[in-house]
Amino acid sequence: MKIYQVEELVGITKKNIRFYEEQKLLCPKRNPQNDYREYSLEDVRQLEKIKLLRKLSVPIEEIRLIEVGKVSLTQSMNQQIERIEKELQNAELMKGLCARLRDEATDLKTLNASFYLSEMERMENQGTKFKDIQKEDINRKKKSGAVAAALVFCLILIISFIGMIFVYRTDPEILVPVIVTGLILIGLVAGIIIALIQRIKEINGGEEYDARNY
Repeated sequence: MKIYQVEELVGITKKNIRFYEEQKLLCPKRNPQNDYREYSLEDVRQLEKIKLLRKLSVPIEEIRLIEVGKVSLTQSMNQQIERIEKELQNAELMKGLCARLRDEATDLKTLNASFYLSEMERMENQGTKFKDIQKEDINRKKKSGAVAAALVFCLILIISFIGMIFVYRTDPEILVPVIVTGLILIGLVAGIIIALIQRIKEINGGEEYDARNY
């Protein structure tokens, strides 16, 4: 089957399917006649397993070790339980720090940030991990950039069509070219919107960023 069919079946974007192939977690066969990838039901089941483990935040490298038999699924789940317990401990510590800020700091002007940053650094040295908002910032910038680019292209196309209409008003004989151009422009705008939606889905998927942690 084709990659778009796999997308629909598994609910993983084309970009992330390619990413898993690059990470050697998926190796679809190729058609010897045209060298195109041909995905099997086994590939679909493999992607479902990868999707499940990634939703449980299992590192990509660990999934690779499970695949080659160096780590069992039981061992992986035990390790993941330990990681989750550590995250819960981190969350409790962060909750406590937030409560202190609420109770001790009256407003932003009087906030002694250096004191709390020193406290956070001490906690980090003891193993606490505070939330990394870098991914959210990067995703927000990516989305903003994609939307801005789409709007610019759509605006250019709309201005071009308006220009064609002004030309038509001075020369009614070009009605057919104006209609054809208008239909083409509508198709292009629709294509841009579809591409934008797909890009936002890919950004929300974000596996490329997640892989940097592993």
